[in-house]
Amino acid sequence: MTPRWRLVLLGLAALVLLPAVLRISLALPTFGAPQAELGQAMNDLVPGLRHVTNMVAAVNFDLRGIDTLGEECMLLCAVSGATVLLRGARGESGRERAGHLPGRPVTPRADATVLVCRIAATLTLLFGVSVALHGMTTPGGGFQGGVIVASGLLLLYLGEGYEGWRALIPPPVLAVLEGGGAVLFVLCAGMPLLAGHPALQNLLPLGEPKDLYSGGLMVVVNAAVALSVTGSFGLLLVEFLEETREPAGDPVPEDSLPDTSLPDQAER
Repeated sequence: MTPRWRLVLLGLAALVLLPAVLRISLALPTFGAPQAELGQAMNDLVPGLRHVTNMVAAVNFDLRGIDTLGEECMLLCAVSGATVLLRGARGESGRERAGHLPGRPVTPRADATVLVCRIAATLTLLFGVSVALHGMTTPGGGFQGGVIVASGLLLLYLGEGYEGWRALIPPPVLAVLEGGGAVLFVLCAGMPLLAGHPALQNLLPLGEPKDLYSGGLMVVVNAAVALSVTGSFGLLLVEFLEETREPAGDPVPEDSLPDTSLPDQAER
């Protein structure tokens, strides 16, 4: 498609969507309004219906849980695509050591650096788990906790180095977390359907308000999201750091490389 036809298609799409955008914009609450009606309705209904005090978690994992499931699948596809692209360029296998420029000395890590990274990584991992577990009662949840836990994996790399980091963080484990969390989310949505209920219909005890395990099925969905986000961001981090390794035994196929050879003198 030429650039001109792309602009034409963009203009047609804008003309079609413009009336809907204007109508929605005019229906929004006035600027500076203290509270929207929808938000106030959720604040009034959700604590009694689901026994949770974190309204954001209730919206993500119950009121619009199907949308969240779609977002989870989008994250899974995005990470899978990035993994395929990176591995397709460098190959699958490699030595468990980072590459470095010839002649440049490798400065060993100071003991203080290793100690600080180990302490910081441990605290970060524990904080991420705490944020995920308290998703039904306080601000946080599976998304936030999973990202924090994945960030702690980077601290392990900074403190332990490439070889130690690979021994501590095997990529297959992260892949299982990523896919297993997504499958658990799908099961949470599909099992109620098999029983004749709407998707993500709560079939578990709700517990007491402000309790760590209140919310019924939302607790399981929150855990599924935490596992999947941890695995997704951790696996993406693995792929980026794998780009620093020393390649060996699995070169890029020659037919995928551009031909940079110069023609001989006779061909000139």
